[in-house]
Amino acid sequence: MVKLSVIVPFYNVQQYAPDTLKSLRANARQDFEFILVDDCSRDETPDILARAERELPGAVYVRHEKNGGLATARNTGIDRARGEYLTFLDGDDWLAPGYYEQLVSSIEGLGCDFVRTDHVQCTARARSVHRVPHGRRGVVMDPRDAILPADRSTSVDYAYAWAGVYHRRLVDRGLLHFTDGLRTAEDRPWIWKLHREAESFATVGLLGVFYRRGVASSLTQIGDVRQLDFIRAFDQVVAETAEDRDAEKLLPKAVRTYCAIISHHLGSIERFEPAVARKLKSMSAVALRRMPQDVLDEALDSMDVQRATRLRRLRRRPAPAAGVAA
Repeated sequence: MVKLSVIVPFYNVQQYAPDTLKSLRANARQDFEFILVDDCSRDETPDILARAERELPGAVYVRHEKNGGLATARNTGIDRARGEYLTFLDGDDWLAPGYYEQLVSSIEGLGCDFVRTDHVQCTARARSVHRVPHGRRGVVMDPRDAILPADRSTSVDYAYAWAGVYHRRLVDRGLLHFTDGLRTAEDRPWIWKLHREAESFATVGLLGVFYRRGVASSLTQIGDVRQLDFIRAFDQVVAETAEDRDAEKLLPKAVRTYCAIISHHLGSIERFEPAVARKLKSMSAVALRRMPQDVLDEALDSMDVQRATRLRRLRRRPAPAAGVAA
């Protein structure tokens, strides 16, 4: 029986993949498998991964013939995984030696559906610790109880899939797969679904994932149309939350977070290509009109003046011509 399956998508990361693979080797164990998914890279990444399949204990190499994006690549890995537990890593990040052994020990000791962990963010030479915004450590809880309050950062706002480990029963229940084809914000509907529908989780103060920020090829650094998938992602969050048994309590959090993300993108609109910037404004205006308007009013009233004014102005924007949709 494979104890842990580690799903690692790669796309055009030849500069960073060797460090990622080296850190996986420092975490290898006889009952661990590493599913290396190449999402149709156009650089030397496939050659690096083909060598890793031969040299890295537990490596399984899968190559996409067509680029599908991070969500699709992770789903490929989930479908191939055989482990009792699953976790994720991105192809340009790396791990501390022995981290996965500690991670498995944590979830086995707690006996819950999933465990969330802190991480180290790396930008150039700077290092900073980022912690799960959940105060109770090492205590098994109902994940629904960690969604609120609406006006503070909570566990659903810490959406990094690689910052944790997940029991196979979540796969069996249909809770671990991502929305296929999402190019960005793919973690958002995923983390909300986990917190609404899983039965137990815990947060632990375990550091071992090093998250590389500022990578030029990362979608977070590229202002093209793929960034607008955040609208489709948050539309899904709001729609699914509206169907929840506690929709009245949870919708204000979902809507307020959606508004905050729209405002964030509008506040840095200069990084988008001009045509994409125009589409961002149009699609965001339509998205605001799709939200439950009474909940949206409350969300805007609870935000700071700058963000609320920006969003109210956008909300009054004339409806776009037919055919503009998220």
